[in-house]
Amino acid sequence: MMTKVVNTESISRRWYTVDAADMILGRLAGRIAGMLSGKGKVAYSPNQDHGDHVVVLNSDKVRVSGTKEEMKKYFRHSRYPGGGKTRTFAEQMSMDSTAVVKHAVKGMLPKTTLGRAMLKKLHVYPGDTHPHSAQQPVPMEW
Repeated sequence: MMTKVVNTESISRRWYTVDAADMILGRLAGRIAGMLSGKGKVAYSPNQDHGDHVVVLNSDKVRVSGTKEEMKKYFRHSRYPGGGKTRTFAEQMSMDSTAVVKHAVKGMLPKTTLGRAMLKKLHVYPGDTHPHSAQQPVPMEW
């Protein structure tokens, strides 16, 4: 049996929407990372980007389980001595809820050029409206 290798031009990409209201952050990010990498497709190959575009709505209503609301920390550094700062999950959600979802999905993708290309197909919005209606996104089946 011959192995079929798909050209980059022949990869078909679809658009999906995900309503993140009252969903657990880690489980949501795992499903989105799988869609962005294209692992559910028949012609999946780990060295190619077969993924689809994913539009996440209501990112401000995503939740975490247990005590992660107060215990989970987001760290950043200004690259100056003593420039490290942390925020809790609740503080980050109040400032920018889209960054929380992007950070969780980014951690589940490859840390390579291919992973950065996959992350560009993720579109996160805090409300329930998005500007991608021309692409006719389909609600994702869970």
